[in-house]
Amino acid sequence: MRAFPPNRIVCLTEETVEVLYLLGEQERIVGVSGYAVRPPQVRREKPRVSAFTSADIDKILALEPDLVLTFSDLQAPIVADLVRHGIAVHAFNQRDIAGILAMIRTVSALVGASHKGETLVAFYQARLETLRAQSTTRQPVRVYFEEWDDPMICGIGWVSELIEIAGGNDVFAERARNKAARDRFVSFDEVIAAAPDLILASWCGKKVVREKIGSRPGWHDVPAVRNDQIVEIKSPLILQPGPAALSDGLDAIIAAIARFQSRISTE
Repeated sequence: MRAFPPNRIVCLTEETVEVLYLLGEQERIVGVSGYAVRPPQVRREKPRVSAFTSADIDKILALEPDLVLTFSDLQAPIVADLVRHGIAVHAFNQRDIAGILAMIRTVSALVGASHKGETLVAFYQARLETLRAQSTTRQPVRVYFEEWDDPMICGIGWVSELIEIAGGNDVFAERARNKAARDRFVSFDEVIAAAPDLILASWCGKKVVREKIGSRPGWHDVPAVRNDQIVEIKSPLILQPGPAALSDGLDAIIAAIARFQSRISTE
């Protein structure tokens, strides 16, 4: 980095943007991903310099960043390009709740705001424990989370953990531990055999088509389909491994499970 703490930061995914805003360090951000929508003002306050797997390297270089924050192996080619241009890069790769909290701590340390970061982490830890305790009083719901439709991909680690905290049983919890999407592929028959009570879907970057899910071969007898329990959760809320998932994303899962339980109790 050219300066510590860095004064000019480019964030190529949304979660680090949201963390910096929550820390009150948003003035350090000079460029963001086009997918950054939280908080809402980021879209009018910060220039967009990338998608997810592609970036405008010349635009990033023109911003003269002290630090670029990236996420996952999918951005490795961007990282390599930036490093070749002498740019300092920190690449995150969090895939579970512990990793999300560690990311918040690391971002905080990188901008010299460790105390504020620890306060933020403590808030999320307390919230998660409170919601977990509340969910233990309810009958668990069998949940299938669909991250993508073709090929079908089940939820990643942090999503599976949030389902459990909300009072659900992720029917593919073991597979959720796999980091790579290709290791979380599921088949029609596997979902039929798992017999989920509730289907939560978040097709990264595109609208979920509930009718498409319900009309899959053999799925008419899947309890969630038979009882019309297919719920979309917007991808910015749940597929960004950061504050959004721990707040609004978790709340959306809790609400979907509560609606299911309310319906069952009245039947």
